[in-house]
Amino acid sequence: MDRAQKEKVVEELGQIFESSGVVVVAHYVGLTVAEMQDLRARAREAGGSVRVAKNRLAKIALEGKPCESMADLLTGMTVLTYSEDPVAAAKVAEGFAKDNKKFEILGGAMGENALDRAGVEAVSKMPSRDELIAQIASCIGAPASNIAGAIGAPASNIASILSTIEERAEAA
Repeated sequence: MDRAQKEKVVEELGQIFESSGVVVVAHYVGLTVAEMQDLRARAREAGGSVRVAKNRLAKIALEGKPCESMADLLTGMTVLTYSEDPVAAAKVAEGFAKDNKKFEILGGAMGENALDRAGVEAVSKMPSRDELIAQIASCIGAPASNIAGAIGAPASNIASILSTIEERAEAA
């Protein structure tokens, strides 16, 4: 790899570190190509990506970035799982690590906050952006359905009272 290619990789990694909501660093020693393809597919489905890069270039790209504190994790054969959604990459990495013991999560970063192994696990248990939007929408929709039920209730009560009076009048 010549100097121009290295500069391009550093620039791409810098963009990843700046724009990602979360970056998870893991060791992938012993994973087969098929297993790595599975990890990449899972990340793609969740709206994230997977990147293998030279640690030295990644450390250069981290300089001056909010997540610079995770540079210590970049040793050995590391893979970066990242996403704009602050929890998607962590969920993918945790799920893949449970299915594959060769994939060892070291930690990561969420904005300026460095995450250890337990931190990545905690982030993975949080609801994703889509789940939060669905929860907010249901909270907003619930009062509207309650109001509609309250408005419709008096009419149904009046109808049942009238039918009861009508039945009593017929019986008498």
